[in-house]
Amino acid sequence: MKQSIRTALADRLTGRNKKAARHPQPYPEEERVIKTAVPATSLFTVERLNQVILRARDRFLTIQNTEGYWIFDLEADTTISSEYIFLQRFLGREIPSRLREGLGRYIRNRQIESGGWPLYHGGQANISASVKAYFALKQLGDSPEAPHMARAREFILSHGGAVRVNVFTRFTLALFGQIPWRTTPAMPIEIMLLPRWFFFHLQKVSYWSRTVIVPLLILNARKPVCNLGPEEGIEELFLEATEKLRHLDHPAPGNLVKNLFIVLDRVLKAADSLIPAATRQKATRLAESWTIDRMQGEGGIGAIFPAMANAVMALRVLGYPDDHPDFVRGLKAIDDLLVIRDHEAHCQPCVSPIWDTCLSLSALLEAGLPPDHEAVKKAVDWLFKKMITTPGDWSLQAPDVEPAGWAFQFENAFYPDIDDTPMVLMALLRAGALDREEYREKIARAVNWVVGMQSSDGGWGAFDIDNDYFYLNNIPFADHGALLDPSTSDLTGRCIELLAMLGYGHDFPPIKRALQFLSKEQEECGAWFGRWGVNYIYGTWSVLKGLGALGEDSTQPYIRKAVHWLKSCQNPDNGWGETSDSYADPSIGGNGRSTPSQTAWALLGLMAVGEVQSAAVQRGVHYLLETQNQEDLWDEEEFTGTGFPRVFYLRYHGYSRFFPLWALAEYRRLRTENMTRQDEVTLQSPPDFPLPALKARP
Repeated sequence: MKQSIRTALADRLTGRNKKAARHPQPYPEEERVIKTAVPATSLFTVERLNQVILRARDRFLTIQNTEGYWIFDLEADTTISSEYIFLQRFLGREIPSRLREGLGRYIRNRQIESGGWPLYHGGQANISASVKAYFALKQLGDSPEAPHMARAREFILSHGGAVRVNVFTRFTLALFGQIPWRTTPAMPIEIMLLPRWFFFHLQKVSYWSRTVIVPLLILNARKPVCNLGPEEGIEELFLEATEKLRHLDHPAPGNLVKNLFIVLDRVLKAADSLIPAATRQKATRLAESWTIDRMQGEGGIGAIFPAMANAVMALRVLGYPDDHPDFVRGLKAIDDLLVIRDHEAHCQPCVSPIWDTCLSLSALLEAGLPPDHEAVKKAVDWLFKKMITTPGDWSLQAPDVEPAGWAFQFENAFYPDIDDTPMVLMALLRAGALDREEYREKIARAVNWVVGMQSSDGGWGAFDIDNDYFYLNNIPFADHGALLDPSTSDLTGRCIELLAMLGYGHDFPPIKRALQFLSKEQEECGAWFGRWGVNYIYGTWSVLKGLGALGEDSTQPYIRKAVHWLKSCQNPDNGWGETSDSYADPSIGGNGRSTPSQTAWALLGLMAVGEVQSAAVQRGVHYLLETQNQEDLWDEEEFTGTGFPRVFYLRYHGYSRFFPLWALAEYRRLRTENMTRQDEVTLQSPPDFPLPALKARP
């Protein structure tokens, strides 16, 4: 089978071919029977449905911020909180006692039976996360003889010791003198001077990679070491003397490209002392300037913790005083990520107010909140205030496209994205913003930006155009396999949905190219890969939503295949769930404990292509009705968001709140044959504002 762009990405991420993806057994076209203890009829009443929707909608209105936005906690595994502790130790900052106790309790409470720490709730222990957690607890003062520390140490040593950690953890250990700097990948700061045509350039990697890499280049050039007391180190986690460690990146049999990069890595290390001082100083000044430019906002560089932490440490080693405005602002952005509640404290990897607000707004509008409601108006006004209209890194690939989009966080001016911007625009359309003259031009510019960001393969990536230099995932630094930002099915389906809502049809060139991309990306089982949510359920929902909005004939074989796959994944309890393990093993795609968010995605996907009256949808609705909690929302411990497949996952605390409400409300309106907000705002023909990006990128 010809390998597609997504398949190439998946192979890098999973080490498997997509032929292994779960393939349901063939069955007739008629409704498939789902094994369940709940009868197929009389599952719920209209009154019950109305009651659940009204309670959830009213609860949402009570948690809206006075400025108009919604924001929910964003939780990663314990590595981010561990790294926060490391950062304070590196900077010599004392952690307040309440925060110190909360961070320690948070990390200890997430240790699992094996003794290690997982990357997501319910996952297996991970060696890198476990080493960081153990190291952080030692810095907090936990005795290595304490039972939980002994269990952690036993797990780590039984899996090869701390030498087995990933590259990012290696850099952390080098910063604290636990391993020599020579064991980290070669990252000469002279990278800053390379021309764009060179095989490696910052513009050839993703936004998150470059914001992490540039300040890390400064650290790598200076190779600072934060000296620890004997009681703080983790020498006991190594099976051999650390001073003897040298090369930790080993050749991979059969992978010529990777092996060539390993050879290059060793050559660069050997030649490091030969680089002229003037060249190094020039590169350092450029990296410093690049970092400072992207730290000017209140959200920190890239508005993501790893980049923010690296930037602050880089300023410290460059000699910036504690009271320097850039240093102070960078630290505040990091401290703003802290969450302290229920006797625990953790550090978020970033915040998600734009994402939470546009999804909450769409859910509320589908639940019957009128567009002229005060909560809707406040949210709309706030979203427009957060619109980014200045050029960012993306502009180098699309210089003729006018900047107009939204980021994920409160502030991230260099990096608006193709995940948030279409979702924001669709929420604004549902809220009637297109009818308001003061917003019409802004919407036109944002739609133009989305169209202008389409990649040459017909799909959309998250932050850049044609960011698909897959060979770079073989460099030693990229052991996480997520250095790049190629086109993905979930974002492409979202862009189709937006353009379809605006009245553009199959003959619109961007849509035509996008459909061709999705045709190549569909898995053999009928599903689509989910890059930004777990996993095939997320990707399939996103694509079916777009196809449904476009009015694609739902009887087409490829859509029926996707529908059949979704139905085959329904659990006996009537919900849907998928474990993050499906990124490592596609054959278990669609398998997992039922969750409210993934059930809502499956329902929204099925209903988008005409399955509203199917037994699978009825049972899925029943699951959501029965799992609403006493606070009129839903509970979910699972991590259903994805940062980097197989490496970093996210628990969006808002997902179990707005997605179930959205799915139930859309179901109610479709079953009662009333027009949904989606129907009411979908235009029969495109609006009369121009899309000049079509001329720039035909």
